[in-house]
Order: sequence, then C-alpha cells, then structure tokens
Amino acid sequence: MEDMAAAKLTVKELERLLGAEFPQMFNAQTGYAVEAVWHGGCRVRKHYDPQSLRPGGTLSGTTMMSLADVAIYVALLATIGWVPLAVTTNLSINFLKKPAARDLLAEARLLKLGKRLAVGETDIRSEGEDDLVAHATSTYSIPPRQVP
Repeated sequence: MEDMAAAKLTVKELERLLGAEFPQMFNAQTGYAVEAVWHGGCRVRKHYDPQSLRPGGTLSGTTMMSLADVAIYVALLATIGWVPLAVTTNLSINFLKKPAARDLLAEARLLKLGKRLAVGETDIRSEGEDDLVAHATSTYSIPPRQVP
C-alpha cells in the first residue's frame, strides 16, 4: 500500500487534529509522538515513562497495547483522511520480549483497507533494538461518509 499514493494527512496535521479531538490522550504528558506517515502506514513513538513500569521492572502490557492501537489509528487516518469516529473492533497482541527501559517505537501497516473495515498490524520495538517486543493485529470499523 505504501507506493500507491501519498498520505492524506501530514504528521503536523495529525498531531494538531489528534490533540484537539483527544486532548486527554495526545498531549505532552502522555508521551506519544507521530514520527512519520505514509499511505498505508506510520511510525509512532511512546516516550519512556517510569510510571508505565509494572512489577518486575518491565513496561506494562497496557502501555504496549495502547501504543499499538494509537499506531494503527494513525496509519488509518493518514491513509483515508480525518475520520475520527473510526473505532477499534478487534486488537490482538503478542508480547515477545521484555522491553528495555527506553522509548518504544511502533510501526503500523494496513494489510487490507475496505469501505467499512481496515485490518492492520503493528510491530513494536525498544528504541535502538532490532528485535520485536510485541506484535499486534487490529481491525478498525470505518463509519460511512456523510455526504454534505
């Protein structure tokens, strides 16, 4: 999908729109940053936060699940344009390795994009490492477009 067309929204546009629509999620304190977008995908960073640690000194699974969900949402919006009411209908994640105590990077790709559903996958790595710490697959429901 990456070679078919340019992204419909830029990194700056997405960060501005997400910050306005979801201020509780997209603000300086949550640590999410959209680093790159393209048609069919994106890269999102979750800055390291010691409050995301769970017993055993590892980043919590909910931190990685949230990052996977944010990344596929950004990939979808970059591809179809601003449709904030698109919602997750399924998310499945495999935790593969204990993440390092540093930023997490998620790269999301749409595998299938239909009129009403999109299916994608997200690879999550600790910054500076090649091995995956988690892999997620997601399905998003896309609401019907309103004709003005």
